[in-house]
Amino acid sequence: MVGVAILCAVLAAGCSALGALWQHAGVREVADLQLRSAHRLVRSRRWVLGFFVLMACAALQVTALALAPVSVVAPLNALAIPIIAVARARRFTGLLAVAVCVATAGIVAFVSITAGAAVPTEISTKVVLQAGQLVLAGVLVCTVVATFQTGAVRALALAAGAGIAYGLVAVLVRDVTTALPLVEWVPLLGLAVAFLVGAWFIQLGYAAGPPDLVVAGQTVINPIVAAWIGIKLVGEGAGMSGWTQTGLVASAIAAVSGTVVLAHHHRVRVEA
Repeated sequence: MVGVAILCAVLAAGCSALGALWQHAGVREVADLQLRSAHRLVRSRRWVLGFFVLMACAALQVTALALAPVSVVAPLNALAIPIIAVARARRFTGLLAVAVCVATAGIVAFVSITAGAAVPTEISTKVVLQAGQLVLAGVLVCTVVATFQTGAVRALALAAGAGIAYGLVAVLVRDVTTALPLVEWVPLLGLAVAFLVGAWFIQLGYAAGPPDLVVAGQTVINPIVAAWIGIKLVGEGAGMSGWTQTGLVASAIAAVSGTVVLAHHHRVRVEA
């Protein structure tokens, strides 16, 4: 079942990249995007098309999370970064190729380790509330930064806030799907709120900067938060040895490093 979950998560990453490209194009058609003008997004065919693709992405993610631990599925979201980087690259330089390979290798290594070491664990209401408090604090920090910044910094802050919220979404989706049909209201409410906050932050991020930066920021923070909650709070990493945890840290550093280079490459290209 873990193999099927990984396949679904990889397909979801592809849908995430494609949906991001279309939604970014649609958001750019709406001048000065605010909450009261959000309804104008549905007039854009590209935004609507991106919405449906992202719904397919969500369905694949839910399926994956129902079949495997969060710390296995969530990191595969980051595959959207090299996919969108390649899709938008006007010229495939050596630096870009190395960054894509390093980021992808880091993600693959992380998932390979967690697939063999992560232990499926039930999520208690206490853990949900604790994770929700930490995520709320992180989102508020990102909101403050985005409020007083513009351009690429604002886009990255909003993307980071979305990534933090979506990290909680991944954990709560796993909780809800494994608890069916007896679902408690706390994780269900938290899931809805975190998803809506993350989705709105993404749209604001598209309005502030290129999709590369938004996707990079969101898809790096998302799996880190989800995997950390899964391993440390939920207890999926209870049986991991010191060497296994070292491997996770090393592969995470590789994935983040490659992603930072990708984001910088596209930011420089956009500003040039």
